[in-house]
Amino acid sequence: MTNQDSTRLVELKDVTKIYRQGALDVPALRGLSLVIEKGEFTALSGPSGSGKTTALNLIGALDTATSGEVVLEGTPLRTLGRAALSRLRRDRIGFVFQAYNLIPVLTAYENAELVLALQGVDAKKRKEKVMGLLRDVGLESMANRRPDQLSGGQQQRVAIARAIAADPAVVLADEPTANVDSETAERLLAIMEKLNRDRGVTFIFSTHDPRVMERARRVVRLVDGRIETPA
Repeated sequence: MTNQDSTRLVELKDVTKIYRQGALDVPALRGLSLVIEKGEFTALSGPSGSGKTTALNLIGALDTATSGEVVLEGTPLRTLGRAALSRLRRDRIGFVFQAYNLIPVLTAYENAELVLALQGVDAKKRKEKVMGLLRDVGLESMANRRPDQLSGGQQQRVAIARAIAADPAVVLADEPTANVDSETAERLLAIMEKLNRDRGVTFIFSTHDPRVMERARRVVRLVDGRIETPA
């Protein structure tokens, strides 16, 4: 493998995605080709319906391409069975969703440690890792609070801690600032920027938020399921 290839984390090769709606075929992606290298802080932008969330779902193995190839860390996702894809999502991909997706009956600590617990990591090691992450996102003192005892921004910070707990290859953040105010959005982005800079965590955002695009080191604009080429 060449050195250039070793830096490639995600590759989309001529990917199409078509959804069936009644008698209609609705294309979400139309021959999308894209390379994301390790350590990137990249935003997929574009209007509603441009295909940015679909692209994130394909990279995250939450959906499958109609045609083309989605490759993560050199492995084509189409070659993996259901169990292997499940392990991939658990161990190599972190997710930050617009709606937080925390488990209501678990505390902030328990939500953040969930993936490590599923991996069978020793309880002492889990505690050391998770408390360090909660400290990084400014929530160490709120470890025992449940989601309904946290603000929206605090819940999203728990989600960020959960997303990186297992040291994934990439964190996929789908509109992570959509449900928080401007001040909270800036704080969340600063946290993710710091994790990218200090820990080398690769982030790929799906967003139409100008604040995210301003901080991203690369912005890929999608229009009608294709990368928009400058005029």
